[in-house]
Amino acid sequence: MDLSTLIGRTRNTISINQILRNQLMWMMLLRIVLYTLLLAISYVFRGAQLDVIVLPSNLLNLLLLIVFLTTIFSGFALMIYEGNLRKFGFAQNLLDTFFVALLVFFSGSSRSIFTSVFFFPIVAGGLILPRKGGLVAASSATLLYGTILFLEAYGLYPAYLQEYMLVTSPNPMAIFNHFAVQGLTFFLAAILSALFGLRLQKTESALTDSIKNFDQLAILYKQIFDNISTGIITIDATSIITSANNAIKKITGLQHQNLIGQKLESTFPNLDLSGDNVRLTTDFIKNDGSKVRIGYSHMSIEHSSTEQSSHEASHKIITLQDISQIEKLERQVRQTEKLAAIGVMSASIAHDFRNPLTAISGSAQVLANEFSSGGSENYSNFQLTNIILRESNRLIETIGDFLRFSRPEIANCSWFSLRSCIEEVLQVCKADPAWPESAQIFYDFDRTVDIWADEKEMFTVFTHLLLNGLAFCPPGKERITIQAREIKKNAHQEAIEISIQDNGPGIAESKRDQIFEPFFTTRAEGTGLGLAIVKQTIIEHQGSIDVNCGKNGGAIFTFTLPLPQ
Repeated sequence: MDLSTLIGRTRNTISINQILRNQLMWMMLLRIVLYTLLLAISYVFRGAQLDVIVLPSNLLNLLLLIVFLTTIFSGFALMIYEGNLRKFGFAQNLLDTFFVALLVFFSGSSRSIFTSVFFFPIVAGGLILPRKGGLVAASSATLLYGTILFLEAYGLYPAYLQEYMLVTSPNPMAIFNHFAVQGLTFFLAAILSALFGLRLQKTESALTDSIKNFDQLAILYKQIFDNISTGIITIDATSIITSANNAIKKITGLQHQNLIGQKLESTFPNLDLSGDNVRLTTDFIKNDGSKVRIGYSHMSIEHSSTEQSSHEASHKIITLQDISQIEKLERQVRQTEKLAAIGVMSASIAHDFRNPLTAISGSAQVLANEFSSGGSENYSNFQLTNIILRESNRLIETIGDFLRFSRPEIANCSWFSLRSCIEEVLQVCKADPAWPESAQIFYDFDRTVDIWADEKEMFTVFTHLLLNGLAFCPPGKERITIQAREIKKNAHQEAIEISIQDNGPGIAESKRDQIFEPFFTTRAEGTGLGLAIVKQTIIEHQGSIDVNCGKNGGAIFTFTLPLPQ
């Protein structure tokens, strides 16, 4: 059994108990009213010249006092009673039959005019406690009435009744007939009241379920209407706004409560509802003067009533959405498509440039070798050739980065030594004459650390990160620290976390989200593709990368590479 079912049953039980408690309260209130009326009837008959047996004033007042005190005590007990209310109801029924029996016994036994009062607890029990309540009250009434007849047959009745009882001698068959007729009548009334009680209970149960389901459905519809992100407005046949949800305030800045009762044209003058039900757009000016782009559609609500004339305008539902961001994304997508097309074309052009540049670089290298052995007269030519060679190599590297970014390779992962990979990177970097001799690289991890990645691509990643960090280190005091440790990304995934820290000025917080974007650079000689290639490669390895500032300054590039499970 789920929690919602248990809560539903608990609420249903609470509701039934509350209904039963209220019914018992009404039954006790009716008891007070009934016996008060009986008191009035007794006083009326006492003064009339009728052959009617009434209780003496002292007995009647005592009986009423007992009934009233018992009812008051029972009412207070019912308010604080937390037990079985059906048992409490049975006890009240038995009390009522006992009170009626006292009333009948002291008002003439079989000759009492109050014998019909027995039907009060019988009918009340059948209606309030179906199936058993009426039958229990009928059984109790029959037994008590039989006891009264038995006492009457043996002359056991109050002394003030003797003048009435001596008129006719008791006949056993007449008493038995009287007992049988009254008992049958009691049980017949109990059965009828039980049938009515059961039908009433079913009706109340069905009505309660219907009301509960209707309330739940109304709450559900209200929550959907209020919490949906799309603005909804309903208008009547005269274009008066009849309802609006909370999203209208988020979209237009207008209080949705204030819109009800206003003309649609006065609030939304640019909405055109005369066309087909298609997606339309318009500009809406807020109260603060800002403009928002709105997309809207409308739909008519057809009435089922046949009395509505065909030419009468119907109610309508209007949906509104702020499409400013959607249109912005559409423009970005179109721009991305253009850039992708330009990228494909540029990659083709770059590929075609690489071969001529390689030929130019090779030829310049040959010329540089010849001019270097030609003496001082060829020194100018040697310098010019070196410029051609240097710039050609720079263009080749730039084109290589561009091609690598526009056509990323698929990572072919394997285990390899992190320390060996970085040492190979440094070996290549130190062969470049631009590498400063004062640069120092510190390793803060064990030599045995292995990583799971594409060694060729990680070679490129470490090259870009080391050269980028070195470019911002103070000249003559270049310090690069490399750290690595194994971490747990979650309960089922381990990863290697690698960080590369320099001792430069660090990166401003406003630029940290931009440095990984293509073509963004703060270096005059940079292309803005190095860190973009690094991020692209890390993402291909299902990893992540970010940048922060160290405690003592400098930038820290930290990236994680997941390990195979």
